[in-house]
Amino acid sequence: MTPLVDRVRRVGPLCSRIVAALFGGYALAALGSVAALALPMSKPQAVLTGMLASFAIYAGAVVWVFAARSALRAWAGLLAAAVPLLTAAWSIW
Repeated sequence: MTPLVDRVRRVGPLCSRIVAALFGGYALAALGSVAALALPMSKPQAVLTGMLASFAIYAGAVVWVFAARSALRAWAGLLAAAVPLLTAAWSIW
Protein backbone atom coordinates (compact mmCIF):
# COMPACT_ATOMS: atom_id res chain seq x y z
CA MET A 1 0.00 0.00 0.00
CA THR A 2 1.15 3.49 -0.70
CA PRO A 3 1.67 5.90 2.17
CA LEU A 4 -1.09 8.16 0.88
CA VAL A 5 -3.70 5.40 0.88
CA ASP A 6 -2.61 4.34 4.35
CA ARG A 7 -2.90 7.89 5.62
CA VAL A 8 -6.37 8.35 4.09
CA ARG A 9 -7.56 5.11 5.70
CA ARG A 10 -6.26 6.28 9.05
CA VAL A 11 -7.36 9.93 8.94
CA GLY A 12 -10.47 9.65 6.73
CA PRO A 13 -12.91 8.43 9.40
CA LEU A 14 -11.75 11.11 11.81
CA CYS A 15 -12.24 13.84 9.21
CA SER A 16 -15.68 12.43 8.43
CA ARG A 17 -16.61 12.56 12.12
CA ILE A 18 -15.39 16.14 12.40
CA VAL A 19 -17.48 17.16 9.39
CA ALA A 20 -20.46 15.29 10.81
CA ALA A 21 -20.05 17.00 14.18
CA LEU A 22 -19.70 20.48 12.70
CA PHE A 23 -22.17 20.51 9.84
CA GLY A 24 -24.46 17.60 10.73
CA GLY A 25 -24.79 18.84 14.29
CA TYR A 26 -25.54 22.34 13.08
CA ALA A 27 -28.18 21.08 10.65
CA LEU A 28 -29.77 18.95 13.36
CA ALA A 29 -29.83 21.89 15.79
CA ALA A 30 -31.37 24.15 13.13
CA LEU A 31 -34.05 21.57 12.36
CA GLY A 32 -34.80 21.22 16.07
CA SER A 33 -35.08 24.96 16.41
CA VAL A 34 -37.56 25.21 13.55
CA ALA A 35 -39.47 22.11 14.65
CA ALA A 36 -40.11 23.76 18.02
CA LEU A 37 -42.44 26.16 16.22
CA ALA A 38 -44.85 23.23 15.83
CA LEU A 39 -45.32 23.08 19.60
CA PRO A 40 -48.69 24.27 20.91
CA MET A 41 -47.53 27.53 22.49
CA SER A 42 -47.23 31.16 21.54
CA LYS A 43 -44.74 31.99 18.79
CA PRO A 44 -42.29 33.95 20.97
CA GLN A 45 -42.25 31.15 23.52
CA ALA A 46 -41.73 28.55 20.77
CA VAL A 47 -38.85 30.54 19.29
CA LEU A 48 -37.17 30.80 22.69
CA THR A 49 -37.75 27.12 23.37
CA GLY A 50 -36.32 26.16 19.98
CA MET A 51 -33.30 28.39 20.44
CA LEU A 52 -32.50 26.97 23.88
CA ALA A 53 -33.11 23.40 22.72
CA SER A 54 -30.78 23.87 19.76
CA PHE A 55 -27.78 24.22 22.09
CA ALA A 56 -28.56 20.89 23.75
CA ILE A 57 -29.25 19.23 20.40
CA TYR A 58 -25.95 20.44 18.96
CA ALA A 59 -23.98 19.27 22.01
CA GLY A 60 -25.75 15.91 21.94
CA ALA A 61 -25.02 15.49 18.24
CA VAL A 62 -21.32 16.17 18.76
CA VAL A 63 -21.15 13.67 21.60
CA TRP A 64 -23.03 11.11 19.51
CA VAL A 65 -20.73 11.52 16.51
CA PHE A 66 -17.62 10.77 18.52
CA ALA A 67 -19.24 8.05 20.64
CA ALA A 68 -20.50 6.02 17.68
CA ARG A 69 -18.57 2.90 16.70
CA SER A 70 -17.89 4.09 13.17
CA ALA A 71 -18.21 7.20 11.06
CA LEU A 72 -20.96 5.51 9.04
CA ARG A 73 -22.99 4.90 12.20
CA ALA A 74 -22.43 8.49 13.24
CA TRP A 75 -23.86 9.78 9.95
CA ALA A 76 -26.72 7.26 10.13
CA GLY A 77 -27.57 8.37 13.66
CA LEU A 78 -27.66 12.01 12.62
CA LEU A 79 -29.89 11.13 9.69
CA ALA A 80 -32.21 9.06 11.88
CA ALA A 81 -32.54 11.96 14.32
CA ALA A 82 -33.11 14.45 11.49
CA VAL A 83 -36.06 12.64 9.90
CA PRO A 84 -38.64 13.31 12.67
CA LEU A 85 -37.37 16.87 13.08
CA LEU A 86 -37.61 17.42 9.35
CA THR A 87 -41.15 16.08 9.37
CA ALA A 88 -42.12 18.46 12.17
CA ALA A 89 -40.34 21.38 10.50
CA TRP A 90 -42.00 20.55 7.17
CA SER A 91 -45.43 20.97 8.78
CA ILE A 92 -44.44 24.55 9.67
CA TRP A 93 -43.36 25.47 6.15
